[in-house]
Amino acid sequence: TEYQGAKIYGLSAFPLPLYPELKLALPRPTIRGILTEFQPDIIHVVNPAFLGLAGIYYAKMLNIPLLASYHTHLPQYLQHYGLGALEGILWELLKNIHNQAQLNLCTSTAMVQELLNHDIEKVDLWQRGVDTEMFQPHLSSTKMRSRLSQGHPEDPLLIYVGRVSAEKEIDKIKPVLEAIPNARLAIVGDGPHREALKEHFADTPTYFVGYLQGLELASAYASADAFVFPSRTETLGLVLLEAMAAGCPVVAARSGGIPDIVTDGVNGYLFEPNDPQGAIKATQSLLARTEERETLRTNARQEAERWGWSAATKQLQGYYQGVVAAESFSSAA
Repeated sequence: TEYQGAKIYGLSAFPLPLYPELKLALPRPTIRGILTEFQPDIIHVVNPAFLGLAGIYYAKMLNIPLLASYHTHLPQYLQHYGLGALEGILWELLKNIHNQAQLNLCTSTAMVQELLNHDIEKVDLWQRGVDTEMFQPHLSSTKMRSRLSQGHPEDPLLIYVGRVSAEKEIDKIKPVLEAIPNARLAIVGDGPHREALKEHFADTPTYFVGYLQGLELASAYASADAFVFPSRTETLGLVLLEAMAAGCPVVAARSGGIPDIVTDGVNGYLFEPNDPQGAIKATQSLLARTEERETLRTNARQEAERWGWSAATKQLQGYYQGVVAAESFSSAA
C-alpha cells in the first residue's frame, strides 16, 4: 500500500496475550531486502522493541544513521501488571537499546529528563502534533451529548478517551463522579480492563461507549464538560491534546509529560497523583464556574494550536537532517 506516495510494507502480527487489542510484529528477513532496495538516508525506530530491534540491527549492518523515539513508558506499566520487580532490568535493556541510536527523541521534557536519569544518551525533545483541523470546538452537538449522557444532556458530563487498561487508572475517576451531583461519565475506547471497570462503575451513571473515530470522536470531545485523566504513565498524552483542540478542558494528574501541555488554572486543572480529594476539587472548580470554563475552553484550544502537525513535522525533519549530516561528517573524518 501507499500513503501520499510513500510505500508501506506490512508484516504479520499476533495479539499480545495480556492485551489482545495490541498486536506484536516480529522481524522478518524481508526487511533487509526492502532497506537494501530503498537505501534510506536514515532509519527512525519508534519504541524499539521486537520489530524495532530489527531496525537497529539493520541500521548497524547497512551503516545507516539511526534515530529512535520513546513514546510508551513501559517501566511504569510493569507495576500495574504485577511485574514491578522487573523495572530495573527493563531500564537496563532500554538503555542498551536506545544508546545504539545517534539521537533519541521524547515528546515531553519530563521524559527527556527520565531517560537522562537512566543513563540514556543523546536525548532531545520532539514536540508531537495534533490534528487541529479534525478536532474543533464547533463540533459540539446536543445529539452527541445526549448519547454520551444516556439521555441526560443537562447533567454535568465527564469524559475519558483512550485505552481501557490497568495502567490508565480509570478506576480513580469514580470518587470524582460520586462527589459531583448528577454527574455522568462516558468512557470512550476499549481494552483488557473493560469488564473489571464495568463492575467497578456498576452503581454509577457510567456509559462504556466503545471505540469512536473521526468526526464522531471529535464531537464527543467537544460535547463534554471536562476530560478527566488520572494516568501517571503518560510520556505526553495525545488524547489530552485532542480534547483541548476540541475545546474540552482537561483535569489530569500532574505527572509525566502532562504539565508540558496543561497549565493549572489556565487551560485546565492539575492534581497530584494518588490524591482523590485533589482530583475532586479540581473537577468541581472546573464545573462550578461557567464563565471561567469558557475561558478555559478558549485557552485549551489556543494551546492545542501550538502543537499542530506542521511544526512537529518541521522539527522532526530538522532532527533527521542533523543526524544524517553528523554521520556524514563522522564518516568523512
